[in-house]
Amino acid sequence: MEELEKKATLTVFTPAYNRAYTLHLCYESLLRQTCKDFKWLVIDDGSTDNTKDLVQSWIDEGKISIAYFYQENQGMHGAHNAAYRLIDTELNTCIDSDDFMPDDAVEKIISFWKMKGNEKYAGLVGLDVTKEGKIIGTKFPDGLEETTLSGFYARGGRGDKKLVYRTEVINVYPEYPLFEGEKFVPLDYKYLLIDQDYKLLILNTPLVSVEYMPDGSTQNILRQYRKNPKGFAFSRLSRIQYGSTFKERFKNAIHLVSSAIFIGDYRYLLKTPRPVLILLALPCGILLNIYIRIKT
Repeated sequence: MEELEKKATLTVFTPAYNRAYTLHLCYESLLRQTCKDFKWLVIDDGSTDNTKDLVQSWIDEGKISIAYFYQENQGMHGAHNAAYRLIDTELNTCIDSDDFMPDDAVEKIISFWKMKGNEKYAGLVGLDVTKEGKIIGTKFPDGLEETTLSGFYARGGRGDKKLVYRTEVINVYPEYPLFEGEKFVPLDYKYLLIDQDYKLLILNTPLVSVEYMPDGSTQNILRQYRKNPKGFAFSRLSRIQYGSTFKERFKNAIHLVSSAIFIGDYRYLLKTPRPVLILLALPCGILLNIYIRIKT
């Protein structure tokens, strides 16, 4: 692996699995950045296409600082684990292999953090937009300067948002677990843990342009749900534990029941200290499981 330099403020990391055909979008956007105070870390999660050769050709160009790391396929969460182990910059953010950054995104992140950031915050959060510039979901309320991610959604916020974390904060919390035979654990598990201790500064401006590809995890969420029930059950348990409202805890209890049925191990239902909630959720969880089986 190329040695990571130690002067940059921000690491942009990109998990990639057989995405050589679209990875250039991210690379080209990084070339256009008005601020070069960053590194690009590509985590090749077991690709069988020409990802390695492609990234090496960009390293050889020497236009921006790039590091490449290969591992056997573990899924998106496993790629995040690898990235967090390798990153040594103050800040980090994930830009997926089918997304790209607006030309001034790095400049906005770093200047905003240097102006307002401190150890009180886990980092900052900005907006995702479509390729056409339309905001994904909702903006943050005007005048709101800080929030937790879960708090934003609990207040009715919608849509994916771009997270920029302090590396020393995110590495305090446990890695995503790896389950044999599965390749997916929802990433919000770690973010939810961080929310219990820190808030995020709000940078109410687009930091990434996204496209939900046909082979992406977002578009295939029901199939992911069925193929990775242990990963989803693990996530639901944390959401039941830390959910701020009864509605949120009940919704996740329904999903936990469905995942336990897919796993075929009902002991998962005993891992939460809310047995009454699980009993209430049983009928809906069974119906959800049937629905997912039909749809997939």
